[in-house]
Amino acid sequence: MAWKVAGMAIAALAIWLAGIDTYKKGIAALLRGRLNINALMSVAVTGAFLIGQWPEAAMVMALYAIAELIEAKAVDRARNAIKGLLELAPEEALVLGTNGAWTATPVASVAIGATVRIKPGERVPLDGMVTKGNGAINQAPVTGESIPVDKAPGDQVFAGTINETGELEFEVTALSSNTTLARIIQAVEQAQGTRAPTQRFVDRFASIYTPAVFAIAVAVAVLTPFLMGLTWLEALYKALVLLVIACPCALVISTPVTVVSGLAAGARRGILIKGGTYLEDARLLKAVALDKTGTITEGKPKLVKWQVWGGADETEVQQMAASLAVRSDHPVSKAIVQGLEIKGPEAENFKALPGRGVEGMVNGVRLTLGNHRLIHEQGLCGPELEAELAIQEKQGRTVTLLADESRVLALFAVADTIRETSKQAIVDLKALGVTPVMLTGDNAATAMAIAAQAGIDEARGDLLPEAKLDAIKEMQKRYGATGMTGDGINDAPALAQADIGFAMGAAGTDTAMEAADVVIMNDDLQRVAETVRLSKHTHAVLWQNITLALGIKSVFLVMAVVGTATMWMAVFADMGASLLVVGNGLRLLRRARR
Repeated sequence: MAWKVAGMAIAALAIWLAGIDTYKKGIAALLRGRLNINALMSVAVTGAFLIGQWPEAAMVMALYAIAELIEAKAVDRARNAIKGLLELAPEEALVLGTNGAWTATPVASVAIGATVRIKPGERVPLDGMVTKGNGAINQAPVTGESIPVDKAPGDQVFAGTINETGELEFEVTALSSNTTLARIIQAVEQAQGTRAPTQRFVDRFASIYTPAVFAIAVAVAVLTPFLMGLTWLEALYKALVLLVIACPCALVISTPVTVVSGLAAGARRGILIKGGTYLEDARLLKAVALDKTGTITEGKPKLVKWQVWGGADETEVQQMAASLAVRSDHPVSKAIVQGLEIKGPEAENFKALPGRGVEGMVNGVRLTLGNHRLIHEQGLCGPELEAELAIQEKQGRTVTLLADESRVLALFAVADTIRETSKQAIVDLKALGVTPVMLTGDNAATAMAIAAQAGIDEARGDLLPEAKLDAIKEMQKRYGATGMTGDGINDAPALAQADIGFAMGAAGTDTAMEAADVVIMNDDLQRVAETVRLSKHTHAVLWQNITLALGIKSVFLVMAVVGTATMWMAVFADMGASLLVVGNGLRLLRRARR
């Protein structure tokens, strides 16, 4: 008798130590009239103890506590995949003081506009703009790019990235609390707080499922003595076993761990998804509207072709064009200077011709460097030149001409070239059954030319922001769920209207990033198709987990009803199902490493 009392006391102590939190939550739920997981476990363990099954009751509570701990650690692991990024940014920065000395300063104290120095091998402490030096930065933690990016004065650097070569100095452009890395963490943490469609379904299902299980358990305890000839203790034990088996832990934990893993996998690849809803819904996209400049194209004009005209000397033409272009701040002129890579003599009597070009004296010769309109006004356009201009303009190029007072000397064709990854991105989208459509404010000829290069079958040009918004609405009616990808302020209305908006994060405006549901941190258009694939995979894993959880429960529930399941089997079934769905959900994290 003494040994029995001692055993019961030890069991009671074990139940209390392992299950105090479960009891607190369970009693609170029962007092509010709610039948949740904790209430179910509290009733089952207490009942088992009272009918003399105290060793099993103690083990049930201990194993349940272990399962809860494992599940909590699993969710933490998924969340830490995001939060761990914060640790990438160093706590101190080497800042240039007013006295000209460099001082190690806590990053939280570094002001915008301060100059920071980073040596090779060091991590970038804050966002900024390079002012001095050249180096290669590993941006994988923020943008997902596997290849280091060369940096020079004028280029952006992000907190948490790694300076692999060369000493750099940069001007701080964001406080430590507002760096790109910090905003990624904040957005994903906010996303974790919103319930995805499948999560909402599981929550609603569990709210019905748990009370139903209680009702079935009560029916088993009350009716089986009459229907199956069991004793009241046997019937009560069977009902308690049923309660433990039916505990919906695995079902409830399956969705958050999977969604958080999916969000983390995306973030590690430079895809910032602002909620589980968008993570799940991306798989439903039937069409994606694509802005041209900065999305499909680089967003920076380049000199793609130039040729002398009318037998002019090639070297002399280069020098004269460079002399005029270097004095202009127009993007087209800058592209010509960079493309020619040559210096010319100083231009005299330089003058800007608004909307047309520039003019000046070079080596005593009056020259103009301007657009088609300017040359036409000067009466220097012949049929042959007009034909050549038509060919260039049909390809979406902006043509600038160099002329003296009597003839055209050279043509310079400048274009916004498409990104290297854009063609493959379009192929990937089409392979997923998503129709790409280009929407741009550029003229229709340029839109069609760029669309043809990228492999897009439909393109619309000359669109103002309101027209882009209307185009999205029309696409939603024609195709169904429609995404929008853009980077500028003019894209914000369309991004907000789309079922899912994708913003280009590296070159995109803050307005576009705020309006979007997904931010592509490295401006790689292929990440749009990757988001759709991640969405499909996440959705598949979610339903695999739901099927696993309910399938295992169903088998053991049948065993409990027919009397072949014990409480030991019940707790291992519950714990096993929980571990299976957790492990399956965490598989998504491995996608980030591929």
